[in-house]
Amino acid sequence: MQTASFTGFIRILFYILAFYYIFKFLAKLLLPLLVKKVVEKAGEKYQQKQQEESQDTSWKKGQSGDDVIYNSSNSKKPRETKKVGEYVDYEEID
Repeated sequence: MQTASFTGFIRILFYILAFYYIFKFLAKLLLPLLVKKVVEKAGEKYQQKQQEESQDTSWKKGQSGDDVIYNSSNSKKPRETKKVGEYVDYEEID
């Protein structure tokens, strides 16, 4: 059975602190690059969706000028609202 020594404790404490500061330093260097890449990718996806949407609407407009297109996929069922209680209107008495 081994016993703990003071030098072993100091060594472990040093490794923990070194790991913490190295991780903190690398995070300051790498996280901005990672965030920038994620934002750029999201922007590209947004632009791609906008282009697809504009192509879809231009195709629908080209069919005929008098047609009205209803998109009923979004309006399947109206949302139900929760009824919490009854509304009571109060008046001030002077």
